[in-house]
Amino acid sequence: MFVHDILKVLYAPHKVFKEILQKPRLFGPLLIMILFAAAQAGFFYTVMSKSYVEQTLPKPEQLDMWTENATLWTGTAGLTIRDNYDDYINGTYYGNRSIEFSIANSDQVSMALDNIESVNCYGPDGYKNLSLRIKLIESQKPRNATIYLFSLSPSNYFYYDLTKEVFSSTADAWNNITIPVGSDKWSNNGAAANWQNITGLKLEFTWPGNASITLRVDGLFFRGIFKSVTDMAGTSYIVNFLMTAFTQFMLQWLILSGLIYIISRGFGAKIAWMPIMVCIGFALIPMFIQAVVNTATHSTLPNLYYPLELMGGVQGEFETAYKPISETTALVAQIGAFLQGIVYVWTIALCTMATRALTEFKWVKSLLASAAAFLITIMVLNFVLGF
Repeated sequence: MFVHDILKVLYAPHKVFKEILQKPRLFGPLLIMILFAAAQAGFFYTVMSKSYVEQTLPKPEQLDMWTENATLWTGTAGLTIRDNYDDYINGTYYGNRSIEFSIANSDQVSMALDNIESVNCYGPDGYKNLSLRIKLIESQKPRNATIYLFSLSPSNYFYYDLTKEVFSSTADAWNNITIPVGSDKWSNNGAAANWQNITGLKLEFTWPGNASITLRVDGLFFRGIFKSVTDMAGTSYIVNFLMTAFTQFMLQWLILSGLIYIISRGFGAKIAWMPIMVCIGFALIPMFIQAVVNTATHSTLPNLYYPLELMGGVQGEFETAYKPISETTALVAQIGAFLQGIVYVWTIALCTMATRALTEFKWVKSLLASAAAFLITIMVLNFVLGF
């Protein structure tokens, strides 16, 4: 019987609430809640399974730890290495400092990061790129710039010519460099050099003549692996999805029922709590329909890739990285916004019919009571409870 009542809410809502009031039972609303929770969990899973987040080393919670601690670096004799708290990349992944290297009266400078954890840069599970930021302070462009990646020992390494790529910006500006790793674009020295086991890094620069040299390095990451949010989170998130959906439905059900009860009593109606709970529970079936449609529309999207620039929080980079994602999801977002409006109107209409059946108010009074209760409920859920 309650399954029949659920279906009748969809095709004959003007009749069904009086029938429901003859035997008000919670089975129907509880079934709607279960259906909504399952559909909403499916929606969450669909969105997260199509969201691929770039993995970095160091990991996000470690920030760019290799350029947050000057003691990790060694360099040319006479080279001063220090943490610079005044000039660094300002972003959520980049900490609050850069590493500054300076030397007087020299035409060459090198700096090395030794004993990093073993990094795999080979195959589908390996990192694909290396990113870093370099700023040259009040100096001409170097004649040669080379980056070295060591594999277990200083005699086994790969090296890459940065001369054409580094310092392409104006003087005293941060240069954002991303280099593919694990490729034939690198040269190698030593038969034991292995892309699956990178354990150190060195930067080397040469100038045409002696000068006072200062440069800064920040934002050093291995990157290029993308994992879906579901792969990162594991199956435990399914339980969290279900609990979130149950909580969302239950809170909307209780708050909306309570407000309609209070407003109706204020208008002079003599009504009981249980019939209101049952009728309003049935009136929330648009939430289930919305979850099903949202799941269907999002399932049509391709996989979405969220690169370091999107999560890193650097002004300008976020907007550029987000643009292709927003363009890809624009139609689905428009459908979702349109559907949201329909669901709001539909729910208010069903609550109006339920209120009229419960109180025998006239249509206008029933509409006012239902609309006020619904809008207050949405504001409480959105702005106070965060749903």
